[in-house]
Amino acid sequence: MGENKRLMLAGEWYLPDDPELRADTERRVRLCAAYDAAAPAAERHAVLAELLGRVDASVHVRAPFRCDFGYNISIGAGTFVNFGAVFLDTGAITVGADVQIGPNVQLLTPTHELDAERRRAGWERALPVTIGDNVWLGGGVIVCPGVSIGANTVVGAGAVVTRDLPPGVLAVGNPARVVRELT
Repeated sequence: MGENKRLMLAGEWYLPDDPELRADTERRVRLCAAYDAAAPAAERHAVLAELLGRVDASVHVRAPFRCDFGYNISIGAGTFVNFGAVFLDTGAITVGADVQIGPNVQLLTPTHELDAERRRAGWERALPVTIGDNVWLGGGVIVCPGVSIGANTVVGAGAVVTRDLPPGVLAVGNPARVVRELT
């Protein structure tokens, strides 16, 4: 494994313009295109299983689906991902069981340098995103790098989740804020 990929997987600052990471990107482009074009459910799941790090057989992901690499994504049993999902997985994305993900949801792990010179040079790193069991993310939700969402939480459509959310709450807005506990 090359140095930039090792740094990326460790959550350290790395340069993404790397031949090994480009090859991983080409793999992802091929598999996402195959997934989006696949018709029978069995064929589609086989492609998804090759693309992702871990995916239960009961997971349903509607095309189109986009990711950075795929191999950093784990999706638990019974989860449903609607159209237009974007999972930028330069870092780990862990989605629990029985999660409902609305259309056009974005789970984002990459972050970039605040220092303009280092940002121009291309430095980035990733912070993991974790979604607990039985979470519902409404349409258009954006989950920012490093965020964890607790089990049984609901995030309203269009919310931007910039900080961790505890289990069993309803959160809405930009930035997402807890408006009440769920029973």
